[in-house]
Amino acid sequence: MKKKYIVSDRLITRITGWMAGIIVLAMAVWGFQSLRSYYLYEQTNDAQVQEYVNPVISRAGGFIVAVKFEENQPVKKGDTLLVIDNQEYTLEVDQTEAAIRKAEAQLRVLDANIVTLQKSASAAEARISGAKAKVWKQELEYKRYKEMYDDEAATQQQLEDVQATLDINKSDYKTAEENYGAATAHIRDVYAEKAVVQAEIARLKALRDRHNLDVGYTVIRAAYDGRMGRRTVEVGQMIDAGETLAYIVNNETDKWVVANYKETQVEKMRVGDTVDIIADAFPDQRFKGTIISLSPATGSSFSLLPPDNSTGNYVKIVQRVPVRIRVDGKRADVDRLKVGMNVNVYLPKKQHHG
Repeated sequence: MKKKYIVSDRLITRITGWMAGIIVLAMAVWGFQSLRSYYLYEQTNDAQVQEYVNPVISRAGGFIVAVKFEENQPVKKGDTLLVIDNQEYTLEVDQTEAAIRKAEAQLRVLDANIVTLQKSASAAEARISGAKAKVWKQELEYKRYKEMYDDEAATQQQLEDVQATLDINKSDYKTAEENYGAATAHIRDVYAEKAVVQAEIARLKALRDRHNLDVGYTVIRAAYDGRMGRRTVEVGQMIDAGETLAYIVNNETDKWVVANYKETQVEKMRVGDTVDIIADAFPDQRFKGTIISLSPATGSSFSLLPPDNSTGNYVKIVQRVPVRIRVDGKRADVDRLKVGMNVNVYLPKKQHHG
């Protein structure tokens, strides 16, 4: 019995030794790989996938009558997403069209008045010529009678009659000039009124175009190819202009990674350097990327309340510098990365330039 226990103990000891050896070997391999990785790469796990996620915002208010998308649905540029009741906006267009027609009719009336006044002015101008001729003729008549009166060949009464007729003709001439001046002034007034109406028509047409824009805003379309995100509206809901109705992820722009490297790691980083990206979600797939920019300041400098070391409460903390990295590769592969995913970024040190 004692011998049996000795054999069992030896077996357990051997198995334990093998397991310890395997663990030690695994740790050695892991340590070697870690040291090799740190030697070959500047790496960080403080990195996330980013992409343009834009809100779908209404530019018109009203009741939602149709929702044409579901969450996470891919859409093409120009696809209808939402439809808002447009009856009020079309009525405003109709009212403005009616006001334009009324103003245009008023403009035609003014044009007709101008034609009539121009004819009256022409007639008044003609009367001026006739009155002027009468004055000229009567002045000659008065001159003859004055000479006859001086030679005592005409009586004073005759001279006075000729004088009175001359005064009447001069008065008629003056009246004709005043009538002509009034007619031309009236024409100018009508032209001024016409300019006011034309300006009003221009204003109404601009207002009509604005109302037509409002009608167009009641149909909300995708601004680009993308994928719909969270949706916050339903049919029958009342919305206001400027309200966020959904979110759309832009498929027409590149994805990028914002990798927050320690300030001690960025000394030799340059725009154009290539990196390897491994997402936590896909540990067996390696993505390629290219550095496209380095932040002009550390992340803490852009915070709402940046630290102020001059207050005396100073503790040295290694700062992080955001590095923007474009994700390269086929779109189908890149699309596996979703906004907000955590990734590990490896920048080969061998490409560093001095």
